[in-house]
This record gives sequence, structure tokens and C-alpha cells, in this order.
Amino acid sequence: MYAIVDIAGFQFNVEPGKKLYVHRLQGEKDDKVRFDKVLLTDHDGDVKVGTPSVSGAEVTATILQHVKGDKVIVFKKKRRKGYKKKNGHRQLFTQIQIDEITIGHAETPKVKKEKASKPAVVKQEAMVPEAAEPEVSEPATATPEVAEPKEE
Repeated sequence: MYAIVDIAGFQFNVEPGKKLYVHRLQGEKDDKVRFDKVLLTDHDGDVKVGTPSVSGAEVTATILQHVKGDKVIVFKKKRRKGYKKKNGHRQLFTQIQIDEITIGHAETPKVKKEKASKPAVVKQEAMVPEAAEPEVSEPATATPEVAEPKEE
């Protein structure tokens, strides 16, 4: 079983027990976090794709630690001008472990489905056009005007 979930604007492929690094999340170590923006789920070949998210699906994870990423160096230079700038930063990440993926089955009662389907059949029958005689337009009797040559 796996799911594709949107965490802090990035999409991750998650499975129960998987550890991954995401952008810094609010919370302390060993806190539980929930992600409800699940874009796709797969449970033994039963794939559900959300529009835009799967309703009732949720991913639960535990925060393991907050860490800093590797250094990123930004170096700018313009040749022959003596211009050099060196800058950099370290991105803040949170390591999480996926605990479980729950897929809610939001089904409406059968009574409502039957009521909704009966009027739809009636509307479809009412929309079927009956055999109508084709409309015949009268031929144009006016003759097209012909431009006469001009004399100079």
C-alpha cells in the first residue's frame, strides 16, 4: 500500500514505515502529524485518484527530528570587473516516519443512489428528439449583382 501526498507544497510517495525528510514542520520530537491532502492511493491494486485530493484519505506520521541540510554556496562573479559575492545557506528539514495510511470509504446510502438515478432516466428519455420533418429553405430568387466595367 502506498500513497502520494502533498506535504508543504511538495509531493511525496509514502508507505507505512518509510522515513523521509520534508521542509520544516511545526511540532516537537515524537509529535504526531496528519496530512489530509492525499492525491493518490493504491491498496492492493485498487487505485484511487483524487480530484484534486482523495476524500476521506489521511496519512499519519511521527516527527523524528529537526535537522539542517547540506550547505549551499551561492557565488556570483562578473569577470574583469572585480565583482565577487559569496553567499550561502543551510535548508531546515524535518525527518518524519510514516505510521499509517487510512482510506475513508465515503459512500452514500443506497436509497439516495436509487432516487438520484430514477429522475436521470426520465430526463434522458425526455431529451430524445422525436422524428421531425427536415426544414427546407426556399431557394434564393435574387440574382447576384454583377459589377459593370468603368469607362474612363
